[in-house]
Amino acid sequence: MLKRTIYSLAIVALIAGCSSGTKLNDTPVTDRSGTAGGQQGQSSVAPVTTDEFGGTAQGPVNVARVIYFDYDSYTVRPEFQSAIDGHARFLKSNPQRRISIEGHTDERGGREYNLALGQKRSEAVRRALTLLGVSDNQIEAVSFGKEKPAATGSGEEVWAQNRRAEITYRR
Repeated sequence: MLKRTIYSLAIVALIAGCSSGTKLNDTPVTDRSGTAGGQQGQSSVAPVTTDEFGGTAQGPVNVARVIYFDYDSYTVRPEFQSAIDGHARFLKSNPQRRISIEGHTDERGGREYNLALGQKRSEAVRRALTLLGVSDNQIEAVSFGKEKPAATGSGEEVWAQNRRAEITYRR
């Protein structure tokens, strides 16, 4: 009986030790209503406009297609939420459209590590879009790791340009 109890406690400790502190199903909610000091303000997010054909081949007009990340991170930064919102609205109103999200990293780190980090970045953008109601079958998430840099050289300015996820529309 004591052996069974110890075995059960070991299993519970193993499972608890493997769990991540990151809650992937919880998304932070930020009030972006534009109110300051109790006064009603204007939203700083420009409306997404599309042409009569549902946008262009590149997707919604006036919406960024590149989401940048901090070093060694796959958390979508708050300043890119409006871009993700714009793509989500466009994709929900155009269910025939498909996108590819390409995850990229800077040159630091090994090939396997960077491929995994690039995949986590593309999956983070995918998850943000699906949480906003985009159908999962409209999205393909891939990683290029450090293989396709946007900028060459070294230094923080160059590395920051390479830590990204790019949204590409397909017909």
